[in-house]
Amino acid sequence: MRGAVAARAAVPACERRALSVASAVVTDFEKTPPEVRELLGKRISQLGLRLEGSPVERYVHQLYRELERKGLKHYRPVCYLTDEWGCPDGQPVIGIPFYLADPKLARLEREMNDLEDEREIMMYLRHEAGHAFNYAYRLYATPEWRRLFGPFNRRYRDDYRPVPFSRKFVRHIAGWYGQKHPDEDFAETFAVWLTPRSGWRVKYKAWPAIHKLRYVDRAARRVRAVEPVTPSGDFDLTVEDMKLTVEQFYRRLMRQNGAAVNVALEADLTDLFIPQGRRRKGIRPAWELVEEHRKVLTDKVTYWTGVKRPVVRALMERVSRTCRELTLYAEVGREADYLVELTAYGTTLAMNYLTRRRFVQS
Repeated sequence: MRGAVAARAAVPACERRALSVASAVVTDFEKTPPEVRELLGKRISQLGLRLEGSPVERYVHQLYRELERKGLKHYRPVCYLTDEWGCPDGQPVIGIPFYLADPKLARLEREMNDLEDEREIMMYLRHEAGHAFNYAYRLYATPEWRRLFGPFNRRYRDDYRPVPFSRKFVRHIAGWYGQKHPDEDFAETFAVWLTPRSGWRVKYKAWPAIHKLRYVDRAARRVRAVEPVTPSGDFDLTVEDMKLTVEQFYRRLMRQNGAAVNVALEADLTDLFIPQGRRRKGIRPAWELVEEHRKVLTDKVTYWTGVKRPVVRALMERVSRTCRELTLYAEVGREADYLVELTAYGTTLAMNYLTRRRFVQS
């Protein structure tokens, strides 16, 4: 393994990054069972994916039941399959990732990018339903909405700099997502209001965000028996439009995510774990420890820092890969200590990335 590290040292940085990401993709593809691997060469548009009758349809029906219980008799946003969660700007429709419509694709997603669980699926649906509700009734055009949330036409920035723990915004999706844009602030507020047993009146009672929640509650009461001003809208990218093969889709995704994690971790991880030359009894490979807990580490660092989940996952995969390449070990019985340190380490790197757009300052 040390020879592999030395061999890469002579390769230019951009090529090392590409080789590293490509290697990770191949490794993840190899983990998939044969019946899943056979889908890799097929175009997504040719898979015959449909929302109706798929595993994800029941969550859409659950969303509709929650809207019904809130008294919204005429608001039922149309849902469709696309490449990621989303709601096209100004269009009261909800895009759902295509892989949730097929069990084999869901298994592949679990290997490549950590599949959403039931709780997360409903969180995303409620969030996107907030966008669609805003567009369906054109709330964003009213003075009260602008006073509470801000100008709807504010420039949309992916590289927003949040203020952690600000009580002007609710907490729903991992990170500080409501601070990204007034439209996201509304969608997050709507999602908290819609979530059964969220206890928003008590939880947010002393927060400035309570005024936004009360606005959503008032707005919903006003339109509960009113037909939407914009009942439906245009889809952006449907599964029928997706001409990439499944493999091409995931390779592109992994390149995008992995490119953000171009950082040397060798010195830090050598301090954290036991180097190869000090091998002794009662130890285990450090990369196995990281892999066992990679998902929960990714979840927690994402939630508390607000860095995009794919970037955090790529960071944790780089930690695991570096531990393997350096042949580092962990003491058996000290797993809790290592996990505390890994969480603190990952959070620090992620916060550097969030505030400076770099994991490590040179």
